[in-house]
Amino acid sequence: MAVDQRRREARRLTETAYMAASTGLLWVAIYYLPIGDAIFRLAIPLPLALLQLRQGGRAALQGIAVSVLLLTVLMGPVRGPMMLFPYGALALWLGWCWCRRISWWFSIGIGLLIGTGGLLVRVAVLSLLLGENLWVVITSAAAGLLENLAERLQLLGAPDLQQVELLALGLLLLQNLIYLLALHAVAHWVFPRLKQELPAPPALLRPLLALDPL
Repeated sequence: MAVDQRRREARRLTETAYMAASTGLLWVAIYYLPIGDAIFRLAIPLPLALLQLRQGGRAALQGIAVSVLLLTVLMGPVRGPMMLFPYGALALWLGWCWCRRISWWFSIGIGLLIGTGGLLVRVAVLSLLLGENLWVVITSAAAGLLENLAERLQLLGAPDLQQVELLALGLLLLQNLIYLLALHAVAHWVFPRLKQELPAPPALLRPLLALDPL
């Protein structure tokens, strides 16, 4: 009994270290490799979500902590912890949902808020470091561009700043929705091959997942 317990503990520690290192390497690859950015971003939450499915929430939290410490050493105190927003938080949330076999609609819905909120946190942190509100700068520039375009095309009017901000927020939500759908699809195709089953996809999405590219 004691031997089996030691083996389980050793396996848990090994898998935690491996998944944490995999997450860290994916984050580093986003910044330093010239290609594959979209693929790396899609894969970042999966190792820690898989760890939670295999070893539970405690191991996933330890994996997050190890990843952040590793990235802080490799990339500094700003870029390293930014992995948490939104990818680390999404990994914990999706792993928690998949462990309990919660509906895709619920995990995607809350994940949409986590993903969008995480991106806004990153903008806020960068704004604080630069001493400039990047959200206002970007949306103001977009509003000015649309206004100039409307004048050149002799349109009746251009959207104001508030409308541009709402449009930008809507685009962020749409981007995160597509990202979460793709993330669920990849996990649905890959995790069963690693002997980890996910909740069944909703009937509406099953035709999209019928063709397994793997």
